[in-house]
Amino acid sequence: MSSLSETTSTRKRQSGLDWMQIRLILGGIIAVIGLVLALLSNEWGYLLGGVLLGLLAWKWQHGILVAYSILSVFPVLRIIAISLRPTSALLSRTIEIIPANATLASYSALFTEENFLLWVWQSLAITVTVSIIGVVVAATGAYAFSRWRFAGRRPGLIFLMTTQMIPAGMLIIPIYVIVAQLQLTNQIIGLVLAYITTAVPFSIWILKGYYDTIPPDLEEAAMVDGCNRMEAFYRIILPLSTPALSIVFLFNFLGAWAEFIVAKVILVSNAVWTWPLGLNDFIGNFNTDWGKYAAGSVLVTVPVLLLFMWQSKYLISGLTLGSVKS
Repeated sequence: MSSLSETTSTRKRQSGLDWMQIRLILGGIIAVIGLVLALLSNEWGYLLGGVLLGLLAWKWQHGILVAYSILSVFPVLRIIAISLRPTSALLSRTIEIIPANATLASYSALFTEENFLLWVWQSLAITVTVSIIGVVVAATGAYAFSRWRFAGRRPGLIFLMTTQMIPAGMLIIPIYVIVAQLQLTNQIIGLVLAYITTAVPFSIWILKGYYDTIPPDLEEAAMVDGCNRMEAFYRIILPLSTPALSIVFLFNFLGAWAEFIVAKVILVSNAVWTWPLGLNDFIGNFNTDWGKYAAGSVLVTVPVLLLFMWQSKYLISGLTLGSVKS
């Protein structure tokens, strides 16, 4: 009986191996056909399609992941290609990443003909200020919600969560009314206050969940050794919460960095524009400066990429550790 089962499993493995070999051969044939068509027509898209279809025939899971990666990267490569094109070729339909007669004229024009550096500087000032203040306010508020039981605690948490369910477009009018009453329209500080009001509630929820995973015994031990409550908070809790604080900073940064609608309502003068407003000015009713627009789009991604690289070690841990209560 055992020999029969062993023989059956051996045949299954052999048939599975044969099927994998057939799929590998089929995938190789499809890739070769794509290469031949690319050589005959001088269109290298055939080669890319052949390799992709061959990979799908061989290992469809890997083929789907590669296709999704190509679809994700392709728009970025197109923006880079458009930013490098000369003015006469901006509307060309070629898919070359490095176009013929590539030039950096669009990048140069951003710094010599436009106030691009001023837009980026003001965006950085607003974004960093919002991120830091949001982290400070959320860190202390979330600690209170996590460690103390007081009247209105649960309704307060529900209210904070409810504010995140309201579409951003519905908040423009009340935010503008409040900012106008404070006489902060067309001022950077008015935009900072508007961004903080939307950043803090979500940040409190993230940090509250993370604080719940930290045993209160650590703070009690610190207070036995002579620390008061605030000293235990910034000597014990804050160092242990570095991943969550980093994620909150990152979310606040991303939320304020590329925001357009609220900034369009509050900031009117081009002297206080952020980079989304500045790039939007390149889009006219009858003409759009696609070269400058694409070049600016490439450059404004650099701070975000640097921030992601800097906080990559905290990205996964900060998102997951606060989701499970110990």
